Amino acid sequence: MLDIDLSLVGALFRAPETRVPFNTSNVFEHVLPASFSYIVVAVLVILPGTRLLRIAVWPLIALLAFHASTYVDFSNGNTQLSHLNVDFGLIMFAVSIRTLEWTFLKEPLNRHLRPANATPSILMDAFDLTANFRGVGWNWSQSVYIPRETRPTSSRLTFCVYVLLSAIAHSFFCSVLHSATQAFSPEAFTVLSGGTIFDPTLPPFIRYFRSSVITLLVGFGIYGVIQMNYDLGTLAGVAIFRQDPAQWPPVFDSPWLATSLRDFWGRRWHQLFRRTFVVLGGWPLGLIFGRLGYILGSFLASGIVHHIVVLLLNGRVEVWWMPVSFGMMAVGVILEHWFTLVTGRKVGGWLGRLWTTGWLLVWSSMMVDGFGRAGMFASSIMFDCAAPVRGIVEQYAMAFDRLLHTYAL
Repeated sequence: MLDIDLSLVGALFRAPETRVPFNTSNVFEHVLPASFSYIVVAVLVILPGTRLLRIAVWPLIALLAFHASTYVDFSNGNTQLSHLNVDFGLIMFAVSIRTLEWTFLKEPLNRHLRPANATPSILMDAFDLTANFRGVGWNWSQSVYIPRETRPTSSRLTFCVYVLLSAIAHSFFCSVLHSATQAFSPEAFTVLSGGTIFDPTLPPFIRYFRSSVITLLVGFGIYGVIQMNYDLGTLAGVAIFRQDPAQWPPVFDSPWLATSLRDFWGRRWHQLFRRTFVVLGGWPLGLIFGRLGYILGSFLASGIVHHIVVLLLNGRVEVWWMPVSFGMMAVGVILEHWFTLVTGRKVGGWLGRLWTTGWLLVWSSMMVDGFGRAGMFASSIMFDCAAPVRGIVEQYAMAFDRLLHTYAL
């Protein structure tokens, strides 16, 4: 009997060479157990006196999340939908870390923000907790920065129309940028085998100028994708589930206006997975090395998570791309901290903006190159609104690339 049980555990923890197709049967068999257990733990962490039970069930939840993220092919073999496997893998990893944090909490979590006239319900609170990665309206989210509301909230209809238009606009925006990115190297960026953004046939200056342009396109494209998906989630929450707009505050705070790396990563970029990175790396290293360990651990955890995500897409990606690029972001934040200690001034102003742009561009290029090598650029945008202008975008992008190669001769 023991051998049977161990074999079942081994089967859960072993990633298959080929994934099973995405269909109703496989969702019930492989995905639903992890999702259901996630909700169960969310209920338990709201109730007092459940700590021992949460500790007991966490290893099973971690196994179920790993199993779900590696067994089902959400793309059904379609290269352009391969990003769905990456997205789901990231969510399941976050589920594992969130439930790990909940496992050791001594006091139950409390919710203080609910829709107007809503009756308190443990089950509805649990559903909100599972989808509420920033902890909006919960007692554990005091340290998370929430951007100021700039959308019209005078009426539910006006708010929903604004969010819908935002989703359409950002879908078009990121589709255009994605098409432009692929046009730089169609033979490499449209297949899962991937390719580098650093063209070895170009001299160093033009090579890194070209890679910087691609990095900017990808960076703004990632912003557009996240904003579009958040808009769609906001629309569903407010229009369908009748939540208050206050439960869906803005996810970005104009990241292009950042005047320091601390400002960019701690406030202006999205904070959806901040808690995951802090729990995984910030708290453990912070206990040993203090504030510097907290910063370094959080960014290294982000690098590890991003590496795991690209591994789900391409198992041949070198292990150092993501940890090094995110680790250097931590080095930049630490340098800013030392600058403040030495000079008594915070990094800011136009010099701070120049410093932030330069540091982000240099080390993000390594990050984006990792994405390119993993074949992530071959994926398509879920809602592609740029089809009417794709040909024009690709034509200009390829012309620009040819111009760079001409100057290199």
